[in-house]
Amino acid sequence: MDDSRRLSQILEALPQKRILVIGDLILDRYVDGKAGRVSPEAPVLVFEFTSERYLLGGACNVAANLRALGAETTVLGAIGDDEAGRTLRTLLHNDGIDISALVVDQARPTTRKTRYVSKTAQVLRVDEESRAPASGDTEQAMLAVLSQRPFPWQGVLLSDYGKGVLTPQVIKAAVAAAKTVNGPVVVDPKGKDYSIYRGVTLLTPNREEAEAATGITIKGTAELHRAAQRLREVTGIQTATITLGKDGIFFETGDGSHQILPTEARQVFDVTGAGDTVVAVLTYCRTCGVSLEDSLRLANCAAGITVGKLGTWAPSRQEVLAMLGARSAESMGKILSSEQASSLATRLRTEGRRLVFTNGCFDILHPGHCEYLAKARSYGDALMVAVNSDESVRRQNKAPGRPVNSLADRMAVLAALQAVDHLVAFSEDTPKALIELVTPQVPAKGEDWRDKGVVGREWVESHGGQVILVPLRAGNSTTSVVDRILRECR
Repeated sequence: MDDSRRLSQILEALPQKRILVIGDLILDRYVDGKAGRVSPEAPVLVFEFTSERYLLGGACNVAANLRALGAETTVLGAIGDDEAGRTLRTLLHNDGIDISALVVDQARPTTRKTRYVSKTAQVLRVDEESRAPASGDTEQAMLAVLSQRPFPWQGVLLSDYGKGVLTPQVIKAAVAAAKTVNGPVVVDPKGKDYSIYRGVTLLTPNREEAEAATGITIKGTAELHRAAQRLREVTGIQTATITLGKDGIFFETGDGSHQILPTEARQVFDVTGAGDTVVAVLTYCRTCGVSLEDSLRLANCAAGITVGKLGTWAPSRQEVLAMLGARSAESMGKILSSEQASSLATRLRTEGRRLVFTNGCFDILHPGHCEYLAKARSYGDALMVAVNSDESVRRQNKAPGRPVNSLADRMAVLAALQAVDHLVAFSEDTPKALIELVTPQVPAKGEDWRDKGVVGREWVESHGGQVILVPLRAGNSTTSVVDRILRECR
């Protein structure tokens, strides 16, 4: 069994767990518009407002990631008695996140980050926040939640954005509470003093955060080892983990064994929220008893989805399974099972890529086939070819001895073509069921099907796709090739 299939089985089998997210709750506001000219009043851009939208940020986004994976998630943190706080409550509630532990602090505003975006580029960010450490009634209210016994959560995630919610007392109480249920405490840390996290199970600093906390400039593997050792000394963790952005995730155990898991991103569009995804998947998996290495591999895969989106994103369990299924298919070559074809199609859709789908017997490959497949491939980002099984060909072809080549041979020849990205066999008379399973954006057929009715057209068009009729090269057909061979052999 390949690694991707094994990870898929682990992810599918994860039970629902109750996880408490403690940290800085942030409302992300995106203002979309156009910044295309300079103001006559001052040397600044004029931003023409178009629309605005609100997303969960900070610890809220971490909670959203956990919820999307299937965890039962509660958030503990402080919000202000203001419009931003009420918006945050609504967004959390709509995502199915438990907000019963939220604390309203009359003396501080809800943290809000407003990003002004022209097309896909940020032109300005405005932050409204207080970084004062939580104290008084706010801190006591949070400590009261953590003092509950029996402790109602099975895992704890500390999401520190440096806004003052995670005081040393709150962190200490969270560690003590988790120990009563033998649950992990995973931290996405902030700042330079990591001694406040002593007793936690796992830390997930990025390269810059690890450098700030250890005073070690990380240029290569040697510095990673030194930084990992220092993190273990300061916090008492057994395994040090450092996320390296496009270079993957590094982890090292107490005995010095280490590994760098390479990034899974197909296309990096926006790194916002990738760390939230990593810590969320890692916490959920460790709470469920998954090994650290497998937990990191799953977190790495999920983060590869997040960086392909604009703004924060919470990959669902199905999206991660689709990514793993596609990766498993790629490791096996071009030839897929129907289940792998479906997973791959889902992954392509999440990446915003167009899948072209065509089908046929392709018994004796000739120049007309090659030209047709190359043209079909040009209508999208990947071409999937569905091939009739031997039995399917025989049921539809009255000529004796067809197919001339077996399904395995036909698939092998097609797989050698550069224009063909993926192959899948089907045994029915038509590919209707397969088309409904894959739901390609661009089904392609030869223009000779114009008056015959393309199978699956209604399904595809109802899902926003478009059927393409590809011009054919005149004078080429498998039947004419077979007839010519028979004539020459008489």
